[in-house]
Amino acid sequence: METKLATLKKRAEFQRVRGGGRATAPGFILEGKRRADTTAVQAEPSQATQGPRFGFTITRKIGNAVKRNRIRRRLRAALTRLAGQTADPATDYVVVARGPAADQDFKALVADLKRALERVHAGGDSRKSVQTRGEKRTK
Repeated sequence: METKLATLKKRAEFQRVRGGGRATAPGFILEGKRRADTTAVQAEPSQATQGPRFGFTITRKIGNAVKRNRIRRRLRAALTRLAGQTADPATDYVVVARGPAADQDFKALVADLKRALERVHAGGDSRKSVQTRGEKRTK
């Protein structure tokens, strides 16, 4: 059974993830960083969550609100499938969407997210990208 994703809400939570592992794919950039102390009770009880937390960033350059929300829903659905298996429970992630995420095949999007999560956990190199099979890398 799929569970609801815990999400990052505050700007400070998004900024804290900067400088962690990073992986890129045609449809998104994934950044992840382990939380400092997951066992300590934090200032707000709602923040003391068990499991991974995800934040989504989608710029207005991608399109109107309808397109941005569609991309967010697709990324959230793909991550919901993977969160229990691949995501580290003590890590916060930020997904920065790119335009191709709107039209990319959903299975390919899930596969890219899985590879990106693995790369982030392995200390991903920001200069390398996650490639979809048969796709040429562009610079």
